[in-house]
Amino acid sequence: VQLQASGGGLVQPGGSMRLSCVAFGGIFSIDRMRWYRQAPEKLRDLVATVTSGGVTNYADSVKGRFTISRDNAKNTVYLQMNSLAPEDTAVYYCNADVAHVSGGMLYNYWGQGTQVTVSS
Repeated sequence: VQLQASGGGLVQPGGSMRLSCVAFGGIFSIDRMRWYRQAPEKLRDLVATVTSGGVTNYADSVKGRFTISRDNAKNTVYLQMNSLAPEDTAVYYCNADVAHVSGGMLYNYWGQGTQVTVSS
């Protein structure tokens, strides 16, 4: 299984950006999908989670500004980021729990990360 993230770049404070992450290769189903981020010299933090049924959860620091969503038919998760601030600057990673067969175990996979820089 591979997770391929896209959509990062440079944005001004107060701006918006949308990240995408598509999973492919040997997938029967995907349970939870997540976005994490890691700022320089800091630990990787969980930003948002979405279940296969669409239930979402967010870190306090992004509530009301970020929205996670998914398209199950496309095995894709999105992160819409609004009102971006310099402290949102980080490498953003997608993450997913994947079943390879019906009723099989879930395996956890990471994408390669995409840089988001918020600066004027």
